Amino acid sequence: MATVTRLFDIARYQIENNPLERAWVMKQNGVWEGISSQEFLDRANAVSRALLRMGVQPGDKIGVISMTNRTEWNIMDTGILQIGAQNVPIYPTISEEDYAYILNHSGSSYCFVSCEEVLGKVRAIEKEVPGLKAVYSFDKIEGCLHWAELLEKGADDSNQAEVQQRMDAVKPEDLATLIYTSGTTGRPKGVMLSHDNIVSNVLASDERVPFEYGGLALSFLPVCHIFERMILYLYQYCGISVNFAEGLDMISDNLKEVKPDVMTVVPRLLEKVYDKIVARGADLTGVKKKLFFWAVELGLKFEPYGANGWWYETKLKIARKLIFSKWQEALGGNLQTMVSGSAALQPRLARVFAAAGIPVMEGYGLTETSPVISVNDQRNRGWKIGSVGRIITGVEVKIASDGEILCKGPNVMLGYYKDPEKTNEVLENGYFHTGDIGEIDSEGFLRITDRKKEMFKTSGGKYVAPQLLENRLKQSRFIEQVMVVGEGEKMPAALIQPNFEFLESWAERHGIANSGNGSLLRDPKVLDRIEEEVSKANEEFAKWEKVKTFRLTDDAWSVEGGHLTPTMKLKRKIIKEKYRSLYNDIYGHQD
Repeated sequence: MATVTRLFDIARYQIENNPLERAWVMKQNGVWEGISSQEFLDRANAVSRALLRMGVQPGDKIGVISMTNRTEWNIMDTGILQIGAQNVPIYPTISEEDYAYILNHSGSSYCFVSCEEVLGKVRAIEKEVPGLKAVYSFDKIEGCLHWAELLEKGADDSNQAEVQQRMDAVKPEDLATLIYTSGTTGRPKGVMLSHDNIVSNVLASDERVPFEYGGLALSFLPVCHIFERMILYLYQYCGISVNFAEGLDMISDNLKEVKPDVMTVVPRLLEKVYDKIVARGADLTGVKKKLFFWAVELGLKFEPYGANGWWYETKLKIARKLIFSKWQEALGGNLQTMVSGSAALQPRLARVFAAAGIPVMEGYGLTETSPVISVNDQRNRGWKIGSVGRIITGVEVKIASDGEILCKGPNVMLGYYKDPEKTNEVLENGYFHTGDIGEIDSEGFLRITDRKKEMFKTSGGKYVAPQLLENRLKQSRFIEQVMVVGEGEKMPAALIQPNFEFLESWAERHGIANSGNGSLLRDPKVLDRIEEEVSKANEEFAKWEKVKTFRLTDDAWSVEGGHLTPTMKLKRKIIKEKYRSLYNDIYGHQD
């Protein structure tokens, strides 16, 4: 096979060029069990044959909803795509109402679910989705069809020639998948991505990431999101063994068991890892504690390519040997690269993890761009902290007069499913309007400065970019989540969800009584201490941008609570409404 032009070509490309005995690995009954490249394709072919016998036609949509990443998802994906049908991945954590909307809007004829929890949500809305013929599960669940029935139905290979005919009929420009964006407002939009959209992104990303045949990856970011899904295709293309984590709560254990060379991350995870490490360092005493924080302070000054000079590099070698080697052990001991996407990475995290010998290559993109537009690359001086790297091959980016990033290339979506109006709003002359504000520096590195839609103007007519403020505020160990508000108001302010765990331990160390029911959030000493953190963050901003006051929320912001999208972005309108009384208190409005 000379070239890969469709997503299902990648499985065959791996067998011909980078075959693996343990291509896809997951933990079952406490044991890491893997299947080979050939077994993967054999099962995908069986799925294709079964779907043909079930009457699935080219263009049919099949919903797949999984609570965790797992081998079955990827086998189903290849099996669906090979016969010209489309995979509709759905976030497991969204509401039942959104399940019903997506299954109906996409016209999904079958649905595959991972477990009882997801099955329960689908069962609750099944009657509202008249086009749904059957639901299958990956786990064995009483009263539910099991996905292994497809392998049995497809065991007879007498219709493999028909599978081949269907494959031959699939063109690179054909629709491969509908990905419904989680959306911070309104109904999810179905992003139409073709085989070529995603394949072009895989091939261009391959030039940027140093993945070597035989390496190990740990996968845990949701595969229903295009970032992790494209990376899984990339791992497959490069011959990387994919190991699926058991879940977010098991990441720490799984890292030590799998000892991966690479993994994808989101900034929120790195923030949590960093906070935990620093909290452990704070518990040390004497010389050990001094050494720990000396290393951290050194790490926060890191610059790539030895830019800080020989004396800094000498001290860094000592810090790596004494302190940072333990950080590496905690992450499995072999981790060489982390690729970060989905949200802006705080430069301090990029610096300190790089100093620890675990560089984070930050990239940028959107679901509508399959997703990568740009990414950092440690090689060839292609890495600049604070940027999202250089634009990938084949993609063109220009900055509009208002600062918006516009993108053109083979990675740009076909459009929004059944929604030409919204498609025309964002696609103009082949350029996708990202909604992000950015700039390209003299060396070709792209920087994102804010979301166009999230920027607001105070009553004094000054523009405020909330993300920049929020990212700076979240550097405080006291602050878990924060939303800067103030559109049309006299000044910016902040709604803050404290890091409750850290706040409670800090209060205990300082002899502050915690009588429960949010008493800490009203304690003057606590409020003064958080005021200090806000003032420190404000130092980096112009007078009109500074957060003048804040209010603390007494509950944790979460996906389940409706505060965050499944990709951990703030649902700004919803948060503002949830804490309307706090907002009104800030600005003296009547409830």
